[in-house]
Amino acid sequence: MDYAQINSLLHKEVIPAIGCTEPIAVSLCVAKACETLGMLPKQIEVALSPNIYKNAMGVGIPNTGMTGLPIAVALGAIAGRSEYELEVLKDADSNAVAQAKEYLNSATITIDIDRQTTQMLYIRVCATNGDDSAVAVIEGSHTNFTEISRNGEAILQIKSSQNLDQSDNQDCTLTLKDVYTYATTVPLEQIEWLKEAEAMNIAAAEVSFTGDYGHGLGRLMHNNAKQSIFGDTLFTKILSYTSGACDARMSGAMVPVMSNSGSGNQGISATVPVVIFGREKGVSQEALLRALALSHLTVVYIKQSLGRLSALCGCVVAATGSSCGITYLMGGEFKEISFAVKNMVANLTGMICDGAKPSCSLKVTSGVSTAVLSAVLAIEQRHTTSLEGIIDEDVDKCIANLTNIGRNGMRETDKLILQIMTNK
Repeated sequence: MDYAQINSLLHKEVIPAIGCTEPIAVSLCVAKACETLGMLPKQIEVALSPNIYKNAMGVGIPNTGMTGLPIAVALGAIAGRSEYELEVLKDADSNAVAQAKEYLNSATITIDIDRQTTQMLYIRVCATNGDDSAVAVIEGSHTNFTEISRNGEAILQIKSSQNLDQSDNQDCTLTLKDVYTYATTVPLEQIEWLKEAEAMNIAAAEVSFTGDYGHGLGRLMHNNAKQSIFGDTLFTKILSYTSGACDARMSGAMVPVMSNSGSGNQGISATVPVVIFGREKGVSQEALLRALALSHLTVVYIKQSLGRLSALCGCVVAATGSSCGITYLMGGEFKEISFAVKNMVANLTGMICDGAKPSCSLKVTSGVSTAVLSAVLAIEQRHTTSLEGIIDEDVDKCIANLTNIGRNGMRETDKLILQIMTNK
């Protein structure tokens, strides 16, 4: 097994992020355009693929108390630093936010959907001041710049006839058996950095318990006054911590989370359930790290064929990863982990993504509760079979069926979702 190649893939896909990654990627692109321009622009034109637009409409922007794209654009221009990538706004203090709000009133900012692009993830920013202009383009992944220019002179120009979203990471193709073998045999020191994901994403959950974020789902389940309904159980703790972290970031809390494949919620869902289960069961540090590697790499593997953005809710993918991690911590081997995946695919396929927003915590909780259920069934040797629906005997074909539905089968669903969202 090429540990170095898979290590590189994990390091590329599991990275810190502050705020929802779609509007943050827009802030990043704006920051790069403004840095290239060399001055604060008087006019900013933003063109987005439909999926970026959909995922950036209703989510809180860190430290602003505001939602949506205009403030993300303004803050990217005022305080964004492209070198921070998905933490582009980490220097955006209250003074910068006040300046950004003033900038919204003085600058001309236009934001449109680019319906001609073939990329699911596409951001183009043109920043102008007088006779000077700069353009920055992100395609394929949230930090992947394919074009940078100033006054028509190219600084960076990468052209590809391929769909970048589908070709990304294909130099390291995986199977579920590859994922399992890596997670259970990789030298431990090569995955010790996943402790950062544990600390970061648990801290985000604990922030949510101290304030009023989103719909407060995590805090509600965590609150002792509600224990008579939910019960003081491991299951409740898994759900409260996972949904709590989602509550905080979807509402714009200035807290970093460890993302997966460009999504903070995917990173949360792949990390928190596994960590809480492992801590409560008193597993060894090695077992927990290997379970986290299994969970995160399963998500990366599935996203290789699904793509970064689709009509299929990312919590389905991320919760599938955490179900594998929990099954492993229960003593499951490859057979039981395959059972858990099949149970997940049979249950949650078709859950729609209608943009990033506070109610994502509800979907995350649905995914994680199913993850635990699927793991429990798998350990008991109970699983959905090839006689049932889209399930195949081969677990990799099961995953392919899931991603084919999400990537191709739900395209018209995706268009209808955006139509509904933009015509309210």
